[in-house]
Amino acid sequence: MLKFHYLIFAVVLTGLCLSACSSAVPATTLPSATATSSPSRTPTLHLSPTVTLTPAPPPLVPNFDHIVIIVFENREFGTVIGSPKMPYFNTLANSYTLLTQYYAVTHPSLPNYLAMIGGDTFGITFDCTSCPIPVDKKSLPDLIEGSGRTWKTYQEDMPSPCFSGAEAGNYAIKHNPFIYFMEIRLDAKRCNQSIVPLTQLSADIAADTLPNFIFITPNMCNDAHDCDVPIADAWLQNFMSQLMPPLDKSGKPYLIVLTWDEGQGNHSCCGLPAEAGGRIATILVSPQAKNGFQDSTPYTHYSLLKTIATAWRLPYLNHAADAQTSIIVAPWK
Repeated sequence: MLKFHYLIFAVVLTGLCLSACSSAVPATTLPSATATSSPSRTPTLHLSPTVTLTPAPPPLVPNFDHIVIIVFENREFGTVIGSPKMPYFNTLANSYTLLTQYYAVTHPSLPNYLAMIGGDTFGITFDCTSCPIPVDKKSLPDLIEGSGRTWKTYQEDMPSPCFSGAEAGNYAIKHNPFIYFMEIRLDAKRCNQSIVPLTQLSADIAADTLPNFIFITPNMCNDAHDCDVPIADAWLQNFMSQLMPPLDKSGKPYLIVLTWDEGQGNHSCCGLPAEAGGRIATILVSPQAKNGFQDSTPYTHYSLLKTIATAWRLPYLNHAADAQTSIIVAPWK
């Protein structure tokens, strides 16, 4: 019996001890992420500034897939524009963009042709046939090839590719600036591939292998050098009927430039000498050019070279880099 009382006493004592311990030591809990010794704070929502997306400005000049230059000979602006002898030329001038203040660089022919693709006349002041441009002088074809594009000049009545003779029938070397650059002429493969007779054009159209840059020189009659302008106008209409359909069919941007090497006066602009090569009629035929538009900005052959370089992101050659040389910008849609 006594043992039983001791057992009851032990159980009660144990219970009292456990109760006292539990009230003396509170239960420990893990601190929450917000439980700190500092006063509680209300979270602040920080809003980022509103971002306004501004469309990139359009390029100054479209990135044409093909650029074609066709050069006629020795007519002043006023003898061509509005002339009943050139109805097709004037139809194009009224339908597309006409540059009304475009000037040749000098007289006679050859220095103007060199200016178109080299940005300089290289000290040449007459129609020489043996006056090579040294190999260290670059031209537009060098830049075109460097950009991964292709080029050809199609010379009407030239008897064979890379022909270096002064004349052959109605062909004259003075209207073929490419053959003067030794960087091209001394590279037989390059020269034979890219300086070709005009008859090669139809084969390139049929094979769908038109180069990116095309320079067309009609023969001495069809360019109005030796024949009257109605012959040049008829030639142009026939030629454009062959060239434009494949360019239109491709659906890619293209530009055809119709211009003259020089005028019959000495009109000047844009940093050229006081007496330069005269005012000439230049037309931009392109789906990307404004229709029925006249641009009165003063331009020169150097401007055309600078515009091509801008379209294709090429360096500016020689006088194309001059501040007075304007890029042709206004006509593009």
